[in-house]
Amino acid sequence: MTGYCGLYCGDCIRYKCKASNLAEELLSEIEEKYFTKYANVKRAHTKEFENFESFIALLKAISKINCEIPCGLGGNGCGGKCEIIECASAKGFEGCWDCDDFERCDKFDFLKPFHGEAPLKNLRKIKELGVDNWAKYREKCYPWL
Repeated sequence: MTGYCGLYCGDCIRYKCKASNLAEELLSEIEEKYFTKYANVKRAHTKEFENFESFIALLKAISKINCEIPCGLGGNGCGGKCEIIECASAKGFEGCWDCDDFERCDKFDFLKPFHGEAPLKNLRKIKELGVDNWAKYREKCYPWL
């Protein structure tokens, strides 16, 4: 459950995201029941239906926020191409904790808005305690928790 970047996948919103599955299910139900046609008629009489297309776009975005297999177990990380995974794999590292340059690496910058300094703090703990013993001392995955 330890990501290459030092995040604990079990804490991540993306990991086995129930909201993602529910959004996908709701999209399917809307399509199956021709609800979009109903909503197009309804919008003429009900203000809340004016932004139905935006609601559908948001549901589609939420349905893609999902990770079934953590990157440490062969998944693709946070969806799409991950420079951290590519770099560590190319160097033959189990994770960034094996790298002497992780403290200065700019590949972590994209994680900061969501995770603050947690990845770097966790990598230090992993380096100190080992990948099998660090998790109970991990930083919160998201700063708002």
